[in-house]
Amino acid sequence: MTAYAAVVLSGGAARRMGGVDKPARPVGGRPMLHRVLAAVADAGTRIVVGPAGPVPEGVRVTREEPPGGGPVAATAAGLAQLDPGTATVALLAADLPLLTPAAVAELRGALDGSTAGVACYVDGDGRRQQLCAVWRVSALRSALDRLAAERGGTVDGAPVRGLLAGTTVREVSWSGSGPPPWFDCDTDEDVRRVEEWTR
Repeated sequence: MTAYAAVVLSGGAARRMGGVDKPARPVGGRPMLHRVLAAVADAGTRIVVGPAGPVPEGVRVTREEPPGGGPVAATAAGLAQLDPGTATVALLAADLPLLTPAAVAELRGALDGSTAGVACYVDGDGRRQQLCAVWRVSALRSALDRLAAERGGTVDGAPVRGLLAGTTVREVSWSGSGPPPWFDCDTDEDVRRVEEWTR
């Protein structure tokens, strides 16, 4: 597989957790953001978009414009930080504490073996896990440009599903053992479940 970059989106208001800094919330003794960054430790470039606090050495941090502009605006900000010539990028939420290097590698392999613009996991109900995906950078740029054109020149507030709408998607079912890598923590109960799984 070719080298890749990773963009991790750490924004969001975490309303269902009382507005806490969700990516900094520890799971198994480590902040969720750091668990996601560890899953992409082999990426050539790792970029966090949004509030991050301390991050491992070499990780770039940036903010979307305007701050709080949503995940698509954050995706655009992360993409702007990529090194020239980067061909593929993992686009990930920061609240995926069960993400593993093997899960990311499975997405990368699925994309490499297809003509799709993006590979993303689908859950048992067929729902695409849009922020647990690996994109061809050219396809992601095209998707952002298309969305901006549809929305009067801005992606501020655009829904993530809009990125996939005009893109050929390779859907990947999780074949590994244990809980799914796309499980995100939106509530205190979600965090408790993950703590049990990671014991």
